[in-house]
Amino acid sequence: MEQLPDFTNPFNFLLLTIAMFVIVIGRYFLIAGLFQWIFHNKFKKQFTHRKLSAKQVDQKQFLKEVKWSVITSLIFSVIGAITTVLWQKGFTKVYTNIADYGYWYLPVSLVLSLFIHETYYYFLHRWMHQPRVFKVLHKVHHDSRTTSAWTAFSFHPLEGFLQAIILPAIIVLLPLHIYVLLFQLVIMTFSSVINHLEIELYPAAFQKNKVGKWVIGATHHSLHHKQYKYNFGLYFTFWDKFQKTESPAFGPLFREKTAK
Repeated sequence: MEQLPDFTNPFNFLLLTIAMFVIVIGRYFLIAGLFQWIFHNKFKKQFTHRKLSAKQVDQKQFLKEVKWSVITSLIFSVIGAITTVLWQKGFTKVYTNIADYGYWYLPVSLVLSLFIHETYYYFLHRWMHQPRVFKVLHKVHHDSRTTSAWTAFSFHPLEGFLQAIILPAIIVLLPLHIYVLLFQLVIMTFSSVINHLEIELYPAAFQKNKVGKWVIGATHHSLHHKQYKYNFGLYFTFWDKFQKTESPAFGPLFREKTAK
């Protein structure tokens, strides 16, 4: 840590923010663009039966989603830079030596972090669907009624901020190895892109699997964009199941789309 620049220095902080923005926006364009091209262009015919909407995303929606995603990426980058400063000054519990907690703690800490994030997001998401809050915070995201991989980061700036602050809060309280933290960031991006792809990628047997039945996919989240009052989860379905907010249409629609 002593070899790193002092990120409390305004110039170094600016450089750090720019570097993080390049990484975040680059990751967004790479993963979202790749998934959109593969499943909506390259292998379009093979996945036609798994499409969840007949409507095509037009250029106007695409440009709007990219605009909001760029703003979201900037917010994520600023929060990430601030978090780096907190780490550098010893205010977080991010660690680099696996021996500090042992190998067994790596998967445990990931599960704990994902559970905390899921819980925070589920109840935040339900709150954002209150009519007055929805108009201010969440409507931007729901303007994409038919979603695409590009919808993954399309948020109002205030929603982007509320989504960004949970990981810094987690690492202030929960010890996470730096690679576990980075892995969770990768999971976040892939999960969001897959869930907004509007094509069900998971196989039929996934819903019968002990782990798979708890994982959210495109069918689950597509119904949220169309029905609004169901399916509020981020990675997993357990809060929707326990709170009875899972759409009754999910099971039949998933089986229909994965029948072939």
